[in-house]
Amino acid sequence: MSDVAGRNAALSLELGRRVGERSESRMLIGAELVPAASGAVFDNVGPATGQILGSTAAAGAEDMLRAIAAARRAFDETDWSTNRSLRQRCLEQLQGALESESEVLRDELVAEAGCPVSTTRIAQLDWPLAEALRYPARLIDEFPWERELAGGGLFGDRNVRTVVQEPVGVVAAICPSNFPVEVVLNKLGPALAAGNTVVLKPDPNTPWNATRLGRIIAEHTDFPAGVVNVVPTPSNEVAELLATDPRVDLISFTGSTEVGRMLMRRGADTMKRTFLELGGKSALVVLEDADPRAALRSAAGVCVHAGQACAATSRMLVHRSIFDDMVDGVAAAFRSVPVGDPVLPETMVGPLISAAQRTKVLDAYERAVRDGARLITGGGEPKGLAPHLAGGHYVEPTVFVCEDPSLSIARDEIFGPVLVMTPFTDDDEAVRLANDSAYGLAGAVLSASTDRGMGIARRIRAGAIGVNGGMFYGADAPFGGYKNSGVGRQCGLEGFQQYLETKTIGHRVPARG
Repeated sequence: MSDVAGRNAALSLELGRRVGERSESRMLIGAELVPAASGAVFDNVGPATGQILGSTAAAGAEDMLRAIAAARRAFDETDWSTNRSLRQRCLEQLQGALESESEVLRDELVAEAGCPVSTTRIAQLDWPLAEALRYPARLIDEFPWERELAGGGLFGDRNVRTVVQEPVGVVAAICPSNFPVEVVLNKLGPALAAGNTVVLKPDPNTPWNATRLGRIIAEHTDFPAGVVNVVPTPSNEVAELLATDPRVDLISFTGSTEVGRMLMRRGADTMKRTFLELGGKSALVVLEDADPRAALRSAAGVCVHAGQACAATSRMLVHRSIFDDMVDGVAAAFRSVPVGDPVLPETMVGPLISAAQRTKVLDAYERAVRDGARLITGGGEPKGLAPHLAGGHYVEPTVFVCEDPSLSIARDEIFGPVLVMTPFTDDDEAVRLANDSAYGLAGAVLSASTDRGMGIARRIRAGAIGVNGGMFYGADAPFGGYKNSGVGRQCGLEGFQQYLETKTIGHRVPARG
């Protein structure tokens, strides 16, 4: 049974101790589980308590270059890129092995990411574990790898053109700390199913889920050496080698817009393909005929995992006729949101990932007040937390009313449990406000009329939108953003094709005399 199975399970201090004892600290390079060449390690800090969980190998430049070389050899010198049955078998083996260690993964997620255990039952673990590898493994059989085009030719000869889909090559998969298992699996699944090799660089705040995956691959699967390499590092300079090394063909990055821009610039000299799933400041549009209870549930959803979700609808646009009542209702809902130890099943708001992120969120709260936004509730650090959480990285669920959508609190991605509420007068203004953002990742619309809600959703410039609670998530559903929210799509057919190159071959069939 998982250590986080219920109220009587050990709290975060004890969970951290147990997770630290069975963590995997080594990196995977080629077929070997190894320490850093220099022997360097870095601390893995539990965000719920601020205490060190353990250490992880800290890759240096030498380690990263070895991993890139291993991935290049595996692509160029093995049959991985062409052997579809091998790819399918390896993904199925990985699926089974991950399932056998799912409860250990669950514990590690709660300990190192600080995510409430309830979130591991959905997008943190159970959903991606069910779909992220199985869907691309099925595509190996179902995808149209080749097609023929009729027509063309000269002098009466017949011309046949064959369009071939083949893997890009070496993929650098760079992953964030907020949903580490979900992002890792949804990158690895399609990249590997398409025939690529991978260098995986996990976030240094959450390395153990990835290093565990590396051990599972080494010990329980038939992946050829170098097909998957797992290289944790706290060094930005070491990580940037993935963007500058010419042996890497594609960067697959999920994280902040600022870092995404940097990776795109660094990769430009070697013309790397890029998939970038970046930040968001998504809008929840609440029309005057919306169900108030559904609106309050959607508003409180911003607090899940302390607001550390790029698709969170952190702007709430509400029809002016119901605005004041909705502000009162949202404030009451936010005051009742359970904040505390992520081990407990009722916890909705756990810690932020780091002390630096807590400072950033609190600074954003203070700036919003200085700029003139109206603080409705929250705005500081929570009171009354259990003593063992005193060193954790907690902030209060917070609500601002902001009539001026140009203020930074209404425009910048905060990555904390904060909601900004703004009124509108009609559907056209709602759409204008929703689109008045540098981002375009996600959104939501609530209305008694599905047709009206769908009409507004079609006008919002964002990559994924839910209408009346509709879910857009799934391994078969493309996800990604417009504008500063990224380039390309993850998951679905579009996400699978992200990891493929297209080649057209024409051959002449002479006319019979």
